[in-house]
Amino acid sequence: MGYELRLERDQPLTVDEVSRVLETEGDLSFLESRDVVVDGNVVARWSGDPGSGKLAGQPSSDWHVAWLARLADVFGARLTGEDGEVYTIRDGIVEQRSNGKVHEFGKLEEILAAGLVEWNE
Repeated sequence: MGYELRLERDQPLTVDEVSRVLETEGDLSFLESRDVVVDGNVVARWSGDPGSGKLAGQPSSDWHVAWLARLADVFGARLTGEDGEVYTIRDGIVEQRSNGKVHEFGKLEEILAAGLVEWNE
């Protein structure tokens, strides 16, 4: 199992809300398996009870992190890592903030356009 990033917000995500919202997001699909996919690649997975759940993903690339950050924006959520770091999109830049330090992944649109490039490649 890899490192998990999760979308957090005050109100839990229902399966109906995830389905309804993602219907309007052209690049994102929500499958019956409860996976959120882009171009056939799993970005996040919804889990929980139908009325109360969460979205989380195990990124293996900047592309995954960028899509998870975009999902967080779409749902008005925070994207948080297992160690408490927070991932955001600020002025079109995907960032990680932890212990007062900021790491920039790069421009959201450029990361998404580059496609899936695994970190171990």
